[in-house]
Amino acid sequence: MAQPATEISKSAREAIAEALNQAVAETAVTTMLAQNFHWNVKGMAFGPLHALFQTIYEDHFAGQDDLAERIKALDCHAEGKLAVMLERSKIAEHDGHQTDREMIEILEKAQTQLSSTLSGLEHVAAENGDTLTEDLAIERGRTHEKFAWMLRAHLQG
Repeated sequence: MAQPATEISKSAREAIAEALNQAVAETAVTTMLAQNFHWNVKGMAFGPLHALFQTIYEDHFAGQDDLAERIKALDCHAEGKLAVMLERSKIAEHDGHQTDREMIEILEKAQTQLSSTLSGLEHVAAENGDTLTEDLAIERGRTHEKFAWMLRAHLQG
């Protein structure tokens, strides 16, 4: 049975919120990365990539909201400053001047990083008895692995 957020110790909630804020930061950077690439993609695969990049940024926008709302459910602070998110993110922003292939490679690496970050969040949540955050991290991790696979498929063949 899931332990309510109010019954998780303050130190555990803070550790979980720290991992959640990391996931929010990387998701926010990747959201903007996908939107930037959506605006700037060119080439023979413009149509499908334009659509895929939009699917990614729309998913990520909702995902970052779910992660941030979980932080608030834990009665912690959800970081909202873009400068802080960029500073803490393991995913870098790009200017949109990349080729379509480079965009795909960059976004695939970002999805893989997000999946790894969410796996770390899942472990922190599990260690602290927060099954609801654990479940959210697993769900989001699956989403990012699926996007990574979809992007890799564009590079094959």
